[in-house]
Amino acid sequence: MRTPNIAKKMSVIKSFAVGLGDMFYIEHNSDNFTIIDCFLNAENTEIVLDQLGPLVRAKGISRTISTHPDDDHVRGLEKLEARVGIQNFYVVKNNVTKPDRTVSFDKYCELRDDPKKAFYISKGCSRKWMNKGDDERGSSGIEILWPDLENANFKEALAEAHAGESPNNMSAIVRYSLNDGASVMWLGDLHHDFMETIEGSFDTSPVDIIFAPHHGRRTGRIPYTLLQKLKPKIIIIGEAATEHLHYYQGYNTITQNSAGDVILDCREGKVHIYTSKNYSRDFLNDEYLHLQQTGGLIDITKHPTRLYYIGSFNTRAR
Repeated sequence: MRTPNIAKKMSVIKSFAVGLGDMFYIEHNSDNFTIIDCFLNAENTEIVLDQLGPLVRAKGISRTISTHPDDDHVRGLEKLEARVGIQNFYVVKNNVTKPDRTVSFDKYCELRDDPKKAFYISKGCSRKWMNKGDDERGSSGIEILWPDLENANFKEALAEAHAGESPNNMSAIVRYSLNDGASVMWLGDLHHDFMETIEGSFDTSPVDIIFAPHHGRRTGRIPYTLLQKLKPKIIIIGEAATEHLHYYQGYNTITQNSAGDVILDCREGKVHIYTSKNYSRDFLNDEYLHLQQTGGLIDITKHPTRLYYIGSFNTRAR
């Protein structure tokens, strides 16, 4: 499947180390900026929002994609909107209820139901600048692979969430592709058993990087048969208690418990990787000297914490 036709320039993906939650951004190689999920707490709110404000304001179009409304993916939405702004809120259409409401969940519901900000995502959906570019702003290169609104398993998961049960299995599957560069996948907090049931119902073309669902917990371990199709070069495992993590033996991994923030400097044919903790992985190539000599090192002024270059790898030709 051909990736969206966007200019061959650098883009940057950042996975914040926010504790037991998820939060990412994509600084696109076009006039687009994307935030995926939100988890702000007392320790990280100011640091994260101080980074995001200038980055969002530098782009003409920004969007926030909420994979699902669990607290560890929506906490602090009200702060994000107040400080940075949320122009466009991409969300799976739902009527989720929760026995214990929070300010952040109420903000999620407000944004979800806002006719001017909400855009309902589903398998194969398209929207200007998300995956339909133009000469003005280009395309973000984002595709929504799931949910299939007509799929019986999804309907059941959605009904459970509407009844106040876990919304994890209503999570969207998102893929970002840089033309002639990296292909990266997010799977929200989908559970292992649910992924087994829907494996044949969405595009499983190979990707370069996967952010492990459910922060890398065993409950969200990607089925082996699905991994055989996706063929990831790297799986990034989020933050969780060590005893709950699944380490994907046989695959190259980066573990955020040890690495901290992970920054992916995506270029044509390559990804250069930085972390906020001193961390190393021997499966990566050392191209630091070349990057230093050619001025290709990432702009560290956009990242308030110290960054460590840990290596590079070649992306899969598509």
